[in-house]
Parts: sequence; C-alpha cells; structure tokens
Amino acid sequence: MATTQIFVNLPITDLPATRAFWTALGYTFNADFSGEHSLALEIGPGISAMLLSHSHFGEFTVKPIADGSATETILALGVDSRDEVDRLADAALAHGGTKAQDPQDHGFMYGRSFLDPDGHHWEVVWMDPNASQG
Repeated sequence: MATTQIFVNLPITDLPATRAFWTALGYTFNADFSGEHSLALEIGPGISAMLLSHSHFGEFTVKPIADGSATETILALGVDSRDEVDRLADAALAHGGTKAQDPQDHGFMYGRSFLDPDGHHWEVVWMDPNASQG
C-alpha cells in the first residue's frame, strides 16, 4: 500500500502573524510549498497544514469561506507526553491563541485545546501507550 500524506487546508488572515504563532510553538514550514499567500506547516511525517490567505483559499472552493466564528473542524495533535501537551497549549496561549475548552484528564489520556489566531480549533492529546494493552 502506498504511503498516504495528509494536507489540511485552512484559511488564514495574516501570514506573518500565523508564521510567528506556529514558530513559537516549535513548528517549521516547508519553504518549497510556502509563498506570498501560503505557508506549509509541517506537523509530522506526511502531515502538513496548508495555511492559505483567504484569496488563495478561495481558489479551491466554490463555497463561502468560514470566518472562524463557527467550528467546521477540530484538529487533534497527538504528542508523546503530558508535558508536551502543556508545553504546546501554554505556548499557544502565550502567543495569541485562546483557550477552547477546559483541560481533559482521564488518567490514561490527557488533553488541552486552543483556538489559533484565526479561530481554528486545535486539540493537543497524550494517551498512555500502555492503556491500549488492556
């Protein structure tokens, strides 16, 4: 089976502010797919978020572009530790993000959520790898 890559496309309003926000969280961008109206956020192997200006995003759809006032999707990032959940969420809140929900702590699973500066809902989740073993 061929490897599948995922490219999530999201509309943004301010490229420099978006770049600064995600850089502050420790992420990088693929320069080969970034340009004057787009940023290719590298989330993990084979997973990218294409952050596109509204005008560029509009070239790919005939529907109205969501403005961040309603939730169209929730994007979840799985991380390796509870500390990494807190690091990412705290960095997001310190650099222009806002809290989406209260933290969820189920012992074997821990998560926090934030809205990025464009209102996209992100969850950061850690799950104990031993929990799936019974």
